[in-house]
Amino acid sequence: MPSSNHLLSDVEIGRREYRRVQTTRSVLVSLVSTVVFAAVIWLTVINTPGWEQVQRSFFDLETAIAAWPRVIAGLWVNIQVLFFASIGVLVLSILIATIRTLRGPVWFPLRALAAAYTDLFRGLPLIIVLFLIGFGVPGLELFPRNSAQFWGTIALILTYSAYVSEVFRAGIEAVHPSQRLAARSLGLTHGQTMRIVVLPQAVRKVTPALMNDFVAMQKDVGLISVLGVVDAVRAAQIETAANFNFTPYVLAGLLFVLLALPMIRLTDWYTARLRRREQMGSLV
Repeated sequence: MPSSNHLLSDVEIGRREYRRVQTTRSVLVSLVSTVVFAAVIWLTVINTPGWEQVQRSFFDLETAIAAWPRVIAGLWVNIQVLFFASIGVLVLSILIATIRTLRGPVWFPLRALAAAYTDLFRGLPLIIVLFLIGFGVPGLELFPRNSAQFWGTIALILTYSAYVSEVFRAGIEAVHPSQRLAARSLGLTHGQTMRIVVLPQAVRKVTPALMNDFVAMQKDVGLISVLGVVDAVRAAQIETAANFNFTPYVLAGLLFVLLALPMIRLTDWYTARLRRREQMGSLV
């Protein structure tokens, strides 16, 4: 049986060989330029007059090792808050987006309330929401006593639901009206149409934006430390105060980067995959 190369013309074989050589050359050039750029930056930094002092204050290995147990335990608190906040944001944002897309004058009060909610919490800085929810709501004594970690989670849910609901609403409105009309003509109710037909298409359209919001929330979850929660940031603050060294902050920052990196790479991969699918057949 003839090999696949025998089924190709000499011109096509030449094109593939040329593309292979060009790809190899591009990879080598990128590698060399990256190494040279990194070396220039490194040599510039270590030759600055204050490098030794900065190295002792921010990049001390012994201090990082000593702070590791407390900072990593604090990061676990951040992960727990992130987990429950993500679930709360998903549920509340879908509910708000659905309310804002309701039609008919009878739903105007709910639409106005949902719009006011999104305007308010998109305008308020997260740190102010944390103070208002974390210190103000418990002061009303309307609810049982809860931990600062609980109220920090609530503040994150309220703030990010306002952003994510607008992303969902954009996805819902991007679904062509004919999809809804076709579903209703088949006998589906409004709720069934939203759940079975509209929402799956809307989520697929806005998935990259949702993933970016999740990455942003991974960073902002560190702000719950302002309520006194001993998370990674507050643990780093305690270690810094004890040792008069800022290395624990650098350690906490690196841990947050490592926490967010898989989602960042997944977002880039999914966005590129979606772009290739949409452009399939459009390249000449």
